[in-house]
Amino acid sequence: MKLMFIGADHEVTGSCHYVECGDTKLVVDYGMEQGINRYENADLPVDCGDLDYVLLTHAHIDHAGLIPLLYARGFRGEIVTTHATGDLCQIMLRDSAHIQEMEAEWKNRKARRAGKPEVTPVYTMEDAQGALSHLTTFDYGEMVKLNDDITIRFTDAGHLLGSASIEVWCHEGDVVKKIVFSGDIGNTGKPLTRDPDYIEEADYVVMECTYGNREHDAVMGHIDELARIIQTTLDRGGNVVIPAFAVGRTQELLYFIKKIKEEHRIFGHEGFEVYVDSPLAVEATNIFKKNLLQCFDDETRELVKQGINPIEFQGLKLSVTSEESKAINFTSNPKVIISASGMCDAGRIRHHLKHNLWYPESSIVFAGYQAEATLGRSLIDGAATVKLFGETIDVRAHIEIIQGLSSHADVHGLLKWIGAFKKKPEMVFAVHGDDAVCDIFAERLTKEMGLIASAPFSGSVFDLASGQWAERTEGVPVAKVTPARKRADSVFARLVAAGERLARVILHNEGGANKDLARFADQIHALCDKWDR
Repeated sequence: MKLMFIGADHEVTGSCHYVECGDTKLVVDYGMEQGINRYENADLPVDCGDLDYVLLTHAHIDHAGLIPLLYARGFRGEIVTTHATGDLCQIMLRDSAHIQEMEAEWKNRKARRAGKPEVTPVYTMEDAQGALSHLTTFDYGEMVKLNDDITIRFTDAGHLLGSASIEVWCHEGDVVKKIVFSGDIGNTGKPLTRDPDYIEEADYVVMECTYGNREHDAVMGHIDELARIIQTTLDRGGNVVIPAFAVGRTQELLYFIKKIKEEHRIFGHEGFEVYVDSPLAVEATNIFKKNLLQCFDDETRELVKQGINPIEFQGLKLSVTSEESKAINFTSNPKVIISASGMCDAGRIRHHLKHNLWYPESSIVFAGYQAEATLGRSLIDGAATVKLFGETIDVRAHIEIIQGLSSHADVHGLLKWIGAFKKKPEMVFAVHGDDAVCDIFAERLTKEMGLIASAPFSGSVFDLASGQWAERTEGVPVAKVTPARKRADSVFARLVAAGERLARVILHNEGGANKDLARFADQIHALCDKWDR
């Protein structure tokens, strides 16, 4: 019975934790790293094909984004999550696969012109669709016995539609241990989503600490602040450009703008248009419109019951096609543009930045966390110039930050969440925070809450039965790897995974008809003859 730390340990993105209990092997989240990658992540201790389950806290790419890669490397178990997260994954993982394929295609066009080797995408649409076929979803609060080893329950984390903390009961012989994986703990008082629910008991807690050393600033109301920015920008004749995560943040912003319009807070531009330029955001918005009442807060639930759409209003325009997207920047009327991605590291937002960053009348509004080494972080840190599509762009637009509009709890919210446990856990593991923040938060849990807390690095292994560390590792800084080497390693890893799957398939065919086994062997020999070079 063990817990191994894989990803988002002394880092904010790329969440993944491995649990082994009895004969069951599972991971909680399998996310993509975004922004700077400070430390090497340990490999999974088992072949992907040997994993029985992926337990998914929510649909954000830094928690779910590499699940198709698991499938590509042989995973055929169940992906277990909430209903709303399953709905969002249907669009987000396909969108991520599309991005991987398009980026590979773009790089290959350049490579062919330069006579360089072509690349392969991290995963394909086929991989994403294959992974999605293994989704199994459940309600909040439902006790789910996966097998004799593992029972789980999803509790609303208040971070995103469908987001959850996962309670996991591990049974091995006579030993039963309960682990709570917090997922991303939500901020309170946000529109649409509910405040996080609290959990009262656990033996161990794996807890995020993104804002483990920070308070959300006490600023004017978000609606007041956004109204001020829109009014002053439109008065200047500029555009309000808002990089926003397609799922969650975009819908919150639409809720605020609907309020601004209903309360007539903008003067002289009453009919101003709002463009949501992201096919993913459009699809996600449609999911938010569904009757997912168990995920909404009380205010939103009442609106839905009255037949009122909380995120739809006059002047809202949804851009899906690339032609519709391009046309936005060739209309002269001042407008609001909401586009993904939220950290400006991909997507259509980069085109809107190219057209607006150099324009002093426009405003670029950041309303979410910006990871290190992203374009968004560079802009809020005061970059005078940035590079977009190979072109150097002067930053002359107004850079605005709406403070406190975070889907993550701040340090006080985190302490309130862990403080709700009526019996102190045996150990709290601080994860999903910047390098120093994990240590700071673990120390605060110890000094202020009287808890035993630790901030492990990737590769550390904890024995859940004995309550002792089986292995403690130190962080291994990421070595600089050339893009070519990185691509080669990725492709070769995929090939090795395919070979491991073939070995498992061979073993599964033990006892089959001799005629079939002989034909299978001949096919393998033919393949080997072709590639043994």
